[in-house]
Amino acid sequence: MLSDTEDTLPPVIVHRATMRVIDGMHRLQAAMARGEENIRVRFFDGDEHDAFVVAVKENTVHGLPLSTADRVAAAARILRSHPHWSDRAIAKISGLSARKVADIRRAVLPQDAQPTARLGRDGRTRPLDGSAGRIRAAELIVKEPHASLRKIAQQAGISPGTVRDVRDRLRRGEDPLPRTLRPRTAEEFDVTPDDWTGVQTRPSPSRSPLPSAPGPERAHGRRSPLNTLMKDPSLRSAERGRHLLRLLSVSASLTQSSEWLVGVVPEHCVNLVCQVAMENVAVWEKFVEDLQRRTVRSGSRTS
Repeated sequence: MLSDTEDTLPPVIVHRATMRVIDGMHRLQAAMARGEENIRVRFFDGDEHDAFVVAVKENTVHGLPLSTADRVAAAARILRSHPHWSDRAIAKISGLSARKVADIRRAVLPQDAQPTARLGRDGRTRPLDGSAGRIRAAELIVKEPHASLRKIAQQAGISPGTVRDVRDRLRRGEDPLPRTLRPRTAEEFDVTPDDWTGVQTRPSPSRSPLPSAPGPERAHGRRSPLNTLMKDPSLRSAERGRHLLRLLSVSASLTQSSEWLVGVVPEHCVNLVCQVAMENVAVWEKFVEDLQRRTVRSGSRTS
């Protein structure tokens, strides 16, 4: 059809470094069939990974449409070469939904290869986990209380608006992390027997995020070690550290709810629950032994 038309063909896109046609092979073949010696070209300057992105993008908006399998394969390849791009940005290029791209991301990229920030379609880079930036901003505000919002934002890698929120929280004596970003402490868990099919764990909105009155978070008149850990930036700024804090919080919540939990367990499940609980005890005991063993080894190397 292209070779039969008398219209001037749109320019093909060529990767200048390799002189490979990125988009327009059908137009090139049509021009050759028409006996033309020249064809208009739009050169692309960039590496081959970016050239592939251009090829996919062009082939999703015109010409013969890519099959679903081709789109999925293209998205997987772009995710490997541009893992810092957002799901929506890759979805727009590949012609898939952002949810589908997110599924492909989890399948092709291991957890430790996931970037900490994503580049959106608007060209702005946004952190996936805002807690690290907020904690860094809080440290900078304490160190330089008169520094401008923009200066702290640049150093912490967050927006000036987020820095303003952190500063306001610190002035009110609150945690720099909102509840949605902060690992939940033991006293923030409110475990209630919603039904007899299981136990649901949910945060209680009526409780203060940083209680000052003596309560379950204090042991023998002193603050629980868990509360100290919850405020440690080195744990809270790392995904694995936050995962550990969540596990410790759930375990600590048993001290407040063990009495009625005993009544929740049906008679025919008692042995199984005891078995699972003992397995969990064994796991935590091994965790303690491994930590203590690591501490001993570190002390030996230091001495």
